[in-house]
Amino acid sequence: MMKKRSRTDLDQAVVNVCKRELGQLSTRDFAHRLAASEDLVLRLEIHKKLEKHEGCVNTLSFNSGGDVLISGSDDLRVILWDWETGRVKLSFNSGHRNNVFQAKFMPFSDDRTVVTCAADGECVGDCEESVVVLVKKSDFFARYRAFDIFLIRQAQILEGGEVKTILLGKHKDSRVHKLAIEPGSPHIFYSCGEDGVVQHFDLRTRSATELFTCRSINDPRSFQPYVHLNAIAIDPRNPNLFAVGGMDEFARLYDIRKYNWDGSSDFGQPADYFCPQHLIGNGDTGITGLSFSDQSELLVSYNNEFIYLFTRDMGLGNPPFPSFSSPISTGSDTSEVEPGSIASSSSMDVDGKNAAQAYKGHRNCETVKGVSFFGPRCEYVSSGSDCGRIFIWKKRGGELIRVMEADRDVVNCTEPHPHTMALASSGIDSDIKIWTPKAIERATLPTDIGQVKPKARGWMYRLASPDDLMLQLFSLQRQRTSPESVVQNSVMDRELLELILSFNANSDVSSDDGGDTANLDDSLG
Repeated sequence: MMKKRSRTDLDQAVVNVCKRELGQLSTRDFAHRLAASEDLVLRLEIHKKLEKHEGCVNTLSFNSGGDVLISGSDDLRVILWDWETGRVKLSFNSGHRNNVFQAKFMPFSDDRTVVTCAADGECVGDCEESVVVLVKKSDFFARYRAFDIFLIRQAQILEGGEVKTILLGKHKDSRVHKLAIEPGSPHIFYSCGEDGVVQHFDLRTRSATELFTCRSINDPRSFQPYVHLNAIAIDPRNPNLFAVGGMDEFARLYDIRKYNWDGSSDFGQPADYFCPQHLIGNGDTGITGLSFSDQSELLVSYNNEFIYLFTRDMGLGNPPFPSFSSPISTGSDTSEVEPGSIASSSSMDVDGKNAAQAYKGHRNCETVKGVSFFGPRCEYVSSGSDCGRIFIWKKRGGELIRVMEADRDVVNCTEPHPHTMALASSGIDSDIKIWTPKAIERATLPTDIGQVKPKARGWMYRLASPDDLMLQLFSLQRQRTSPESVVQNSVMDRELLELILSFNANSDVSSDDGGDTANLDDSLG
C-alpha cells in the first residue's frame, strides 16, 4: 500500500502557485514541479498502441523534439512513428540480418541520421522456432560465425523517404546490445558487445576505433578473460565519462580523455568501479541496464537482483578492491529475499558508508532489460519486469508508487519522453504502448506484487544456441566451485542434467523440420 500523504496534491499545488506569485518560486521551477507531480504518474494510462512490427520490439527512442519515436524489432525493420496519432512516418529494412537491438537518432541531424546495432536471436516468440532449427546442424559453428558479424550500421534518410544504409563496424562473433550517443554531437557514438570490446565511432570518417576489451577482475571463478558487455551509457553532464556493464557485478567508469589516439596507452583500466557491497564476489548476477541522470547519478540494473543508484562518491576506487577470497558481505540479507518482493536487503556497506539507493519489486531474470530515469529532472526511476509490468519508483527514497500492466509476457524497454510526462514501453509483444497521464482516477498499487508467476530459472535460460548452452554450463560450474555452495553440489548436478536434457529436447524438435537451413537464411534476410 502507498504511504499516506501529509498534505494533498491540491494543497501542495496551491502552495506552489502562491510561491510563484510571491517570487519565491521561479516560473521554470514551477513548471518542473507541476510536470513532475506524482499525481501525473498515478494517472498514466495507455494513450496508443503502435502496431506495425511483426516481432519482439527491442528498442525505443524519442528524437530530441519528442514528436517522433523510433523503434527496432526482431522483424529487422526500423520504424519512425508519430506517436501521438499512431501514424507510421517511415518504415525501412535495417540492413541487418539479425534482430535489431538498438536504433537511435544522431543529435542535430534533422532526424535524418540513425545508427543501429543488431544481435543474434535471443527473444522468444516468432524468432524462437527459427533459431532452434539451426541448433542441430553439424556445421553450426562455421555458419553461426559467418551468419552476420553483428554489425553497426548507419541509416541515412534521404529526400522522398528513401533510406540508404551503410556498414560502419563489427563486433566479431558477438551480440551487440547497446549504443551510446555522445550528447550534443552529430558524429560520435560508442558500441559495446558480448566480446567485451568497446568501440568509438566517428561518422565523419565512417571509421571505428577499438578502445579496449573489458577484462575480468582477477577472480579465480572466472572462466574467461573478458566480460560480456550488455550496456553502455554516457554522462550527459560530462560526455568524457562513460560507463559499461555486463556479466559480472561491476559497473565500470571510463574517461575518454585518458585514451591516446595513437594507440600507445593502456586505456582498458577503468577510472572507477561501482557495485553494492553485498554483491561483490557474487557470480550469479550481472548488469543488464545502465543510465545516467542529469545530475550524473548512475543507475544500474542487475539481473536476479535489484536496481541501484550511485553517486560519484560511491565508487570503489581503482585500486583497491575487496578481496574475492573473502565471503560475500553479511551486511545484507539479499540472499533471503526474492526479486519481485517488496521486502528487500540493505545496500549499505558493512562500515555504513556508500549506501546505494535500491529499487525493488520487479523481476529481472529472463532478458536483457534496460532501466531509465523518468520526469523532467529525473525524479523517478522506471523499469520493465518479467511479469509483464512497468514499475515506477521515486528516485529519492526508492518508494514504489506505480505498477502498470503492459505486456502479456516480458517488458524490456521503458523510454521516457524528453519533455513531457509520457512513457513508451515494449517487450516480447510486437506492439508498443504509449502512456500519458489522462486517467480520471488515480491508480493504486496492486496487492500481488510479490506473487508474480515464476519464470524459467536463470538469466536468458531459453537456449537458442550451443553458445548459450556453454554459458549456462560454465555458470553452473562457477557455482559449484564457490566455497559457499559446496553443500549444494547435488542440486547443481541435477540442474546440470536438466539443462542438458532441455537442450537436447529442443534440438530434437528442430530435427523434425527437415534440416533446411536455407529457409532460415530467407527468414532472417
